[in-house]
Amino acid sequence: MDLAQVISGFAVGAIVGMTGVGGGSLMTPLLVLLFGIAPATAVGTDLLYAAITKCGGTLVHARRGTVDWRIVGLLASGSLPAVALTLYLVSHFAPHGLGGAARIITCSLGLALLLTAAALVFRHRLQAWAKSRAVDALPSQRRALLVVLSGATLGTMVSLSSVGAGALGVTALFFLYPRLTAVRIVGTDLAHAVPLTLFAGLGHWWLGSVDWTLLGTLLAGSLPGIFIGSHLAQRIPERVLRPSLAGMLVLVGAKMIAA
Repeated sequence: MDLAQVISGFAVGAIVGMTGVGGGSLMTPLLVLLFGIAPATAVGTDLLYAAITKCGGTLVHARRGTVDWRIVGLLASGSLPAVALTLYLVSHFAPHGLGGAARIITCSLGLALLLTAAALVFRHRLQAWAKSRAVDALPSQRRALLVVLSGATLGTMVSLSSVGAGALGVTALFFLYPRLTAVRIVGTDLAHAVPLTLFAGLGHWWLGSVDWTLLGTLLAGSLPGIFIGSHLAQRIPERVLRPSLAGMLVLVGAKMIAA
């Protein structure tokens, strides 16, 4: 077991516990840039890592009744087919399958990091704009279609980069359901992230891009990190955490695109 990877897992877990985002946004770039893991393997391993770590939070939200399962179903009806289609296209048309799609995955990861940073910074402004435009007054069928399309977009991005299920998913829901409480938005997004990352992770495993030893090492560090970070969350101001995380994601995202 690599001690540096355990420590990295702990650090990322602590950030996830404090902010609620940052798992794929930080873990995948760390694996690629710091440990030299192949991009496809980093994404596939991180997807299963995310599915496991998000299960606990989903159970808590489900017990508290803060999950809108109808919205989860709409998101999944778009995201899961998008995952299957994306992985099929990449594995069959990229040279040497996923292993030959390193540049596509790296650029997708960089773009997803930049979008995640923007979502962290401008989330409240987007929510206010959505309220002013009466987005919640849209006909139910039209809004349901937008949710399905949002799920499809998330599915494509997550399957290529492992990034987006958290911050981008929450931002999309804040925009489409501006009057839904924040805790219900988070619980719903978290519940959708579990099947999304699990399905995408299993797809990567089927294509041979999951390192099970690495997965166990990351979990050994991140699970205690999430526990400790969750207890520190109320002591560190959000106005400090989120801009700092966004700035870090911009730097890493730009480096991934330029690599």
